Amino acid sequence: MSAPLRPHPAAPCGAAAPAAIPRQLSLGVVGAGRVGAVLGAALAAAGHRVVAASGGSGASRARMALLLPGVPGRSAAAVARAGVDLLLVAVPDDALAGVVAALADGGALRPGQVVAHTSGAHGLAVLAPAVAVGARPLALHPAMTFTGAPDDLARLAGISYGVTAPAELRPLAARLVADLGGVPEWVGEADRPLYHAALAHGANHLVTLVNEAADRLRDAGVSHPEKVLAPLLRAALENALRLGDDALTGPVSRGDAGTVERHLARLTATAPESVAPYLALARRTADRAIAAGRLRPVDAESLLGVLGGDRREVAA
Repeated sequence: MSAPLRPHPAAPCGAAAPAAIPRQLSLGVVGAGRVGAVLGAALAAAGHRVVAASGGSGASRARMALLLPGVPGRSAAAVARAGVDLLLVAVPDDALAGVVAALADGGALRPGQVVAHTSGAHGLAVLAPAVAVGARPLALHPAMTFTGAPDDLARLAGISYGVTAPAELRPLAARLVADLGGVPEWVGEADRPLYHAALAHGANHLVTLVNEAADRLRDAGVSHPEKVLAPLLRAALENALRLGDDALTGPVSRGDAGTVERHLARLTATAPESVAPYLALARRTADRAIAAGRLRPVDAESLLGVLGGDRREVAA
């Protein structure tokens, strides 16, 4: 059940009280990409009214037809004018500031309108042009990877949202997250880059790491590396989330310098582009294993020599 909105505190004498926000919101989606189209569809399923959406690419228009049927496609400015209660801006991080500034400068935003973006990297500062014309800012980032397909809707249940909001908008933010079936994580403005770095480091680099491992298995003659990796990586991920550094296994955690040295020699001959990332991750793994008491410094001495020496050779 959605969390009810608490009444707004009384406005100071001479100041206008914030406009009341209805239970059913009229909202527009600027940027019907993988995230925007899915969140728009989820909010529509929760009883809100998506009145317009924008998306310039053929892929965006196809997502709108699939996930937001009947919602008219409009320019970003027209969408902003139509979404009188809530404007959801789901554009790439580096484009966000320009889009918000253009909407504000063009008179497309209105006082009292909630302007929410879905960027993990940004907080409220990027919405300053909207605030300057009387809109109310909200950062609402889903901690999930999206494909832009209907299957994404099922993945929303129970996920976390990194939320940054002024105090008076926290009840609305909590209500929106509840409507999306999620859980709010309140992130401070100054902590948004660190929050986003952690998610990108974990999710995006995981994809790179898995594909690196699959490529090296192919180099070793394995025809279907996904079949080899799937049970191993699922178990490793589950154990890491449950046990933290105690989940660590393998040659680095044992201080097996000879094994790691053979890894590096074969990688250098077969896939030299993989040597630097292997070294970086092995050294960081060793640091964590030592700090967690999984690897004694005396047992790590030879290993760290191999990692340090090979890293210098690669740099040279």
